[in-house]
Amino acid sequence: MKKIVISFIVLIIFTFVLTAFAAQKVSVEILYMNHGPLQSTLKEIDTICAQYKDKITVFRYDFDSPEGERFMSKKGIHQHIPLMIWIAGKNTVSIKGKEILFSGFPTGSGPEFFQGKWKMDDLRAALNQVTQKQMRGI
Repeated sequence: MKKIVISFIVLIIFTFVLTAFAAQKVSVEILYMNHGPLQSTLKEIDTICAQYKDKITVFRYDFDSPEGERFMSKKGIHQHIPLMIWIAGKNTVSIKGKEILFSGFPTGSGPEFFQGKWKMDDLRAALNQVTQKQMRGI
């Protein structure tokens, strides 16, 4: 009888731990300038993030707001940057052996001198990668 009770308790604890880890969503933090040239990029990012709504939590910080200034201070950002994205606390993600920095406009959009070296497909791949890890409990 003791073995059954102990087994049952272990099963409950194991189930609780698995449920707690599965319920955690990956954080996606977006620092952005709320200016015209960036609006189409922000809409596209929102569309992509919406596809992961049950797996990620998105936090948006307007560069020009007091909240955005606090966020930049916390992240150590001191430069003028139109867009930066952190996924699970990191603004770089390794995708197929290549480090992608989610900073500036995606390649091919916005003013050339503010373009980063990333594409929307890189954002999708990064979100796929972190949400798959999260689902597997890695």
